[in-house]
Amino acid sequence: MMGVEENVRKTYSEGAARVVESLCCPVTYDQSLLKCLPQEIIERDYGCGDPSRYVRPGDVVLDLGSGGGKICYMAAQLVGPGGRVIGVDMNDDMLALARKHQPEMARILGEDRVQFFKGRIQDLARNQEDVEAKLAAYAVMDTSCVAAFDEWERQQCAAHPMIPDESVDLVISNCVLNLVDDDDKGQLVSEIYRVLKPGGRVAISDIVADAPIPDHLKADPELWSGCISGAFQEAEFIKAFRDVGLEGVAFDKWESTPWRVVEGVSFRSVTLTAVKRVAVRPSQGECVVLYRGPFAVVEDEAGGRYPVGERVVVSQEVFDRLSREPFADFFVHLTPDPVKANASCGCGPRGCC
Repeated sequence: MMGVEENVRKTYSEGAARVVESLCCPVTYDQSLLKCLPQEIIERDYGCGDPSRYVRPGDVVLDLGSGGGKICYMAAQLVGPGGRVIGVDMNDDMLALARKHQPEMARILGEDRVQFFKGRIQDLARNQEDVEAKLAAYAVMDTSCVAAFDEWERQQCAAHPMIPDESVDLVISNCVLNLVDDDDKGQLVSEIYRVLKPGGRVAISDIVADAPIPDHLKADPELWSGCISGAFQEAEFIKAFRDVGLEGVAFDKWESTPWRVVEGVSFRSVTLTAVKRVAVRPSQGECVVLYRGPFAVVEDEAGGRYPVGERVVVSQEVFDRLSREPFADFFVHLTPDPVKANASCGCGPRGCC
């Protein structure tokens, strides 16, 4: 019996060779970004959302499970000159499809902004093509040879990681996280955190379930490759990204109509967004924020409470965090006026902000 990864590889190799409509949800993409893409890449893309809309000029973008390269080539148009897009996929046939059109896309864009790696998205340090090349030239004679190869691989990942620490501005993915074995999902989210720069963002379009998925559905290889059995449950999806230290974790997009309903469990497309905290900078004095509403009170991941309309004194770290997306629009950000703060009227920083 094939394992999860082997079955997924087989299914998506078929999807690279011909269009398999059952592997994707209906998605509306920006047609202006599709005009220059080869038709076979457009047709053999299997997604459930459009994370390319979160790309900014100059970004270094990492696409997890990049498949035939559609989202990568869309993102390459958005990052512009100086930006860069990296696609990671474990499927040889999908990689071949994406790389086939790389020279032509580089000519259209005016430079080669896209790079594709073969690798498992839950292990972003390990370049699978380097590993396979080493294995092809390596004679395994006994267990000591195995140990030596394992040590080489460990050193290679440490010294020459496929995706280095804190090197990416935006991690995106389109209906791929659900294809990863449940035992590897924690490592997958940790790897996303590792490669993000401070202040880096996440935009993951994927399928979520509204209830626990029964074991017999998880054991069905066809449902797993079809983006059903490996789906995160809604609350677990949010929790997995919060648990590694990301903040502002939210469902930015939520399809009200389920894509499929299997044995009473609804599966729908969502897009999860999050950011990686920036290092604390020295305090510049007392900082104050005021929550605009509309809720009576909100609470952040660290337990800070913000009643609507009330000034709350916060640390420099919290002030900086609430001054950035996705929090900025919900708060008024007040800093002390040094002149007024020291004035003889006696009012303190809070009163004179």
